[in-house]
Order: sequence, then structure tokens, then C-alpha cells
Amino acid sequence: MKHRLIQSPIIYIVGMKATMSFNTISEDTGKLARQFMPRLKEVKNRVDDNTLSLQNHDNFDYNNIPTTMTFEKWIGVEVANLNNVPEGMETLTIKSGKYLVIDFKGAMQEFVKNWHYLHSQWLPNSEFELDNRPHFEKLSPSYNPMNTVNEEEIWMPIK
Repeated sequence: MKHRLIQSPIIYIVGMKATMSFNTISEDTGKLARQFMPRLKEVKNRVDDNTLSLQNHDNFDYNNIPTTMTFEKWIGVEVANLNNVPEGMETLTIKSGKYLVIDFKGAMQEFVKNWHYLHSQWLPNSEFELDNRPHFEKLSPSYNPMNTVNEEEIWMPIK
């Protein structure tokens, strides 16, 4: 699988979050995006035009996740600093570290299959080990879950 390694500096996020589980992630992510996206232009100091779909787990272990396990789901953007946070939005600081970045192009159903393959087969047979930092996807401004094909970057924290 094509991938690249990135040594990421500290990443500052402004966005909205909700607690959800893998049972409800599709529906709940849509609700969260519909709350955040209309307010996107309120966020100042953005570093690029991408939106982030971020999962913040405590000690994520793919082989030991009950579908009812809850985690923080964020929809947000990367900013240069945490000044001028719009009312009703929150901040997240991701400490620096290595990320395995995988480019994905396809439909939502293919993304889910790819995500499972990455965690169940590819990663365990690679030289990499997951780190306990947020996982996220960088979505371009043209991203729409209703598109038959989307392009995104999958960012997996590694050590």
C-alpha cells in the first residue's frame, strides 16, 4: 500500500466534537458535520482549505474494540493558533509525532473496507505500531459523503 511518513509538528484544531460509538458513527458524524460546516467560515487562522474528520480514542486497539465503545469524534479544521475561537466551538491540541499518511480515493463503502484492512491486516504485518494520539482524515473542500468517489488522506499515528 502506498504511504508516506510525516513527522508532524503540534497540530491545533478548532471544531466541534461529540461522543459516539462505532455503532452510531455514520449517523452521528453526519449530524456533527451539519452543525459545523455551516459555520466553517467563522474559523480564522486556518492553515489550509481541508476539513478534518478526527477520532480521539483512549488506547485504540483494533482487535479489542466493542462496537459500543465510545470515543470523541471531531469535525474541524487545522489552525495556526488557538486565538479567536468562535463561540460554541472547541479546541484540540495534538502533540507532535509520526503519522503514516495513506491517500485514499473511492466511495464511502470502500473507505470502510480499506479502514478495516489497514487495521486488521496491513498494519499488524508492517514495521509500524499505533501511537495513542488522534487518528484523522483530511478532506478536501470538494469532499461530500454522497459523492461516488472522494479523495482523502488517512492519518494514522505511529511510533
